[in-house]
Amino acid sequence: MSRVGKLPIPLPKGVEVVLDGSALTVKGPKGTLERSVPAGIDVDISKETVAFKRRDDSKQSRSTHGLVRALVNNMVKGVSEGFVKGLEIQGTGYRAEVQGNTLNLNLGYSRPVQFDLPQGISASVDRSNVVRLEGIDIEILGETAARIRALRPVEPYKGKGIRYTGERVHRKVGKTGSKK
Repeated sequence: MSRVGKLPIPLPKGVEVVLDGSALTVKGPKGTLERSVPAGIDVDISKETVAFKRRDDSKQSRSTHGLVRALVNNMVKGVSEGFVKGLEIQGTGYRAEVQGNTLNLNLGYSRPVQFDLPQGISASVDRSNVVRLEGIDIEILGETAARIRALRPVEPYKGKGIRYTGERVHRKVGKTGSKK
């Protein structure tokens, strides 16, 4: 049996889980998320916990058992606490600012890059070079952070570009002049 799949998910106060057919809805103080549950997985909802059991030992059921539990756990955590991703912008003249639902980035290109944030994701900028993304859906948050980082990936020689907070970049030495 799946080690992750058999663990029950504790429900914090204010979080409600409802199963309607195959649609699982999680409501909390920060918002509502919905996901469909595969056919081979049964959901047991009590007042304090949510547990997942598979109906048979088919390969499909075994492979989705732990996955469904992990996805619903992220939904519960998202609607109760929310998720945060940080991006650091390094480089001379590189900076960011937020205007409404748009993130304006100066990344050394001839024009500023305007990045429209998806619905449910909010951004704030500290010290003009640290971007903080917040949201309740971890999948959309991670994809948004990856798309912003892809606008100017970190180059290995000077370390300029956009990186995740805490990301270590392997720096290359570069060429040196040699005398014979």
